[in-house]
Amino acid sequence: MNIKDIQEDIIEEFSMFEDWEERYQYMIDLGKTLPLIDEAYKTDDNIIKGCQSKVWVHADIQDGKVVFTADSDAIITKGIIAILIRVFSNQHPKDIIDADTTFIDKIGLKDHLSPTRANGLVSMIKQLKMYALAYQTQLN
Repeated sequence: MNIKDIQEDIIEEFSMFEDWEERYQYMIDLGKTLPLIDEAYKTDDNIIKGCQSKVWVHADIQDGKVVFTADSDAIITKGIIAILIRVFSNQHPKDIIDADTTFIDKIGLKDHLSPTRANGLVSMIKQLKMYALAYQTQLN
């Protein structure tokens, strides 16, 4: 499944909920399904800078696609990174780099986050794209 199709699925899923309390609960549930990062990767080098909570992300390349694992010490943040991992993991580096992230606005996520969490969201996207850029450079 490509990034755009995954984003459309997420937009559709979020549109089923009546209010943001239900959407937050859904994000928490998504966080619980996140493929966990190996404890060995929970290091300062893998912490995303700019997040209020601790968010660890590890990237690997498998068959030309970037595979992400992550974890967070906060349940909402863990849900946010779970959404981003769902969109970007198992995709080609170039597709991640070129990906449009307006789906975040379409589900209303940015509008319902505190300013510090919204900054963290931007930092997460930036870091995932940086990993993709590093792997893209290696592949060329």
